[in-house]
Amino acid sequence: MELATAVLAWGVSSICRNLASNDSWGICPQRDISAELRGTLSAKAQIFLPGSTEFSQATNRWSALSAPSINIVVVPSVESDVAETVKYANAHEIPYLTVSSGHGSITTLGSFQGGIEIWLNRLSSVEIAADGSTATIGGGTLSKTVTDSLWAQGKQTVTGICECVGVLGPGLGGGHGFLQGRYGLVSDQFVSMNIVLADGKLHTIDEKSDLWWAVQGAGHNFGIVTSVTSKIYDIQYPDWAYESFIFKGDQVENVYDSINKYHLNNGSPPVDIMSYSMFLNIPDIDPDKPIIRLFVLQEGVKAVDSAYTAPFHNLGPISTTASSGSYRDLNGWLGGTLTSPPCQKIGLVNSHFPVELQSYDLSAQKKVYDLFASTTHQTPALNGSTILFEGYPVEGVKAVPSDQTAVPYRASNLLASPFIIYAPSPATPEIGEIATDLGRRMRQILHDGSGQTEQLAYVNYAFGDETLESWYGHDTWRQDRLKALKKKYDPLGKFSYYAPIA
Repeated sequence: MELATAVLAWGVSSICRNLASNDSWGICPQRDISAELRGTLSAKAQIFLPGSTEFSQATNRWSALSAPSINIVVVPSVESDVAETVKYANAHEIPYLTVSSGHGSITTLGSFQGGIEIWLNRLSSVEIAADGSTATIGGGTLSKTVTDSLWAQGKQTVTGICECVGVLGPGLGGGHGFLQGRYGLVSDQFVSMNIVLADGKLHTIDEKSDLWWAVQGAGHNFGIVTSVTSKIYDIQYPDWAYESFIFKGDQVENVYDSINKYHLNNGSPPVDIMSYSMFLNIPDIDPDKPIIRLFVLQEGVKAVDSAYTAPFHNLGPISTTASSGSYRDLNGWLGGTLTSPPCQKIGLVNSHFPVELQSYDLSAQKKVYDLFASTTHQTPALNGSTILFEGYPVEGVKAVPSDQTAVPYRASNLLASPFIIYAPSPATPEIGEIATDLGRRMRQILHDGSGQTEQLAYVNYAFGDETLESWYGHDTWRQDRLKALKKKYDPLGKFSYYAPIA
């Protein structure tokens, strides 16, 4: 009897340690976590509880699929607040999850069920060093804030391509950006960072740390970056221009054949040219089939060089537009501003199914177009979906040795991503199954057409069903190195919700 009582007490204690909010079963001693946390945090730190407008804002996510379940939100006002929150959570065995802009859509986040969200939005700052070569950026700073702050001082750096996402979310997974042709990925700009590790301590690390390799490409697995010092550059080419084209679907093979010939340039695309295209349904243009929209963007000019646009004019597009401006206009042209529909959190499911490519296989492009067209026609709830084809300049990315960071996709020339969007409804649960099946099938078609045996998935776009090898590379040494570092720095798996290594 005494043994049974002891076992029961141990079980209740274990349950109670992992409840981060009021105990609905009524079996646990009441702990006022909010009050306990407040005693450890700075005066300006905030705590939001369920039922408040602030809690809803802090926990609202861009994608409704497999969203994490949050019991309490801590909003640090200084970097040490993050460390104190982690120490408290560790002491009471409460899970914690870091959020910047809330745009992560990977399904592995759904494994976080009950715990503390650490919302970094108040750790937003950009401080330029006296010598003008670096800037220290707060862990919750949005890309737009970084771009605008630097631009005002005649500087710029590589950020993600949407204003509404943070710098560090994409950066910890490598991070594509408009300027990567010259300077490399977002993570290639990192010089040092302040990071709270699983031990609850705030550390400053740089290239002298064995962890430095891992945080550039797999950083979500190792800690909470509260600030990063990154390289910045004088603005050399303030002018940018674009031309966009709309084609009917029967031109799919011709469009991508022309991109292969005139933009990819046998795997060495020009450093100043980016192609960005998509399949999408616009009934006002074509009521029956998706259209193809192509953007050709060029740095340092007031009009895109006709060598990169004439082949598309020759195909007879439905319509064309052109404009010029500065680097700060790029998100407006592509629909990635703070107020653009793709940045809004309105309860939709937004799922990517990414695959890395070297060039466009014309047969695969046609197959994936036909599948997209037929499925969205048969299932109108998926009509808001698209397929993105991102052709960034890659010279700066490939200039960094492939073994220098945990980024596995430096050799790739293109990023393709079926992007499935729909409004979830309990009345039509089958839509989710159809959507996931469509995304997986299109991803497989594109990979099969690539001729590559090994499939790589850009981890910042990952759906969540990919393999570790797809996220972090197929080389055995990469996997072994990541797992060894994970065992060393996070043996209990505190940071194992976003594309987890273990």
